[in-house]
Amino acid sequence: MPSNKWSQPIQAPPPLFLGKKERDLVKQVNDELIERVIGQQIVYYPIDVIYTNYHPLYGEAIEKTFLPPIRVFALVNWEGKVTAAESFGVDEKSTITIHFHKRRLTEDLDLFARVGDFVGYGDQFYEIVSLNEPRQLFGQIEHKMELVAKCMKARSGLFNAK
Repeated sequence: MPSNKWSQPIQAPPPLFLGKKERDLVKQVNDELIERVIGQQIVYYPIDVIYTNYHPLYGEAIEKTFLPPIRVFALVNWEGKVTAAESFGVDEKSTITIHFHKRRLTEDLDLFARVGDFVGYGDQFYEIVSLNEPRQLFGQIEHKMELVAKCMKARSGLFNAK
């Protein structure tokens, strides 16, 4: 005769649609969409933190040393060009916002974006001025999905990719 006694499972069931397989599927779909369908290509110039001479008090570096460039696919939003009259003459500023797929950047390319790194977009160079991680995957706080970099066009002479 079967027993009607309830027994507690050894492990709790995995959360519905929130496991590693689902996260890997989202990564695979995002990688394919960004690289083959809607993404643009940028060239990423990471700072070499070992050989760059930082100021001991301010943490700034006048001359930066860069690692070899890396081709990255991302979603790029060009925000236009603003021309304004400043006290020293006319100033022209151009900005872009780059939406990186975080896991693709960190796991596949072994790249960690930092403020102060440079990117090449088209024939222009931009410096990353701020970073943001606005999206969580499936609402899980430990799984960030996106990395957004706000970039400003580098002034001529500030960065030379050669």
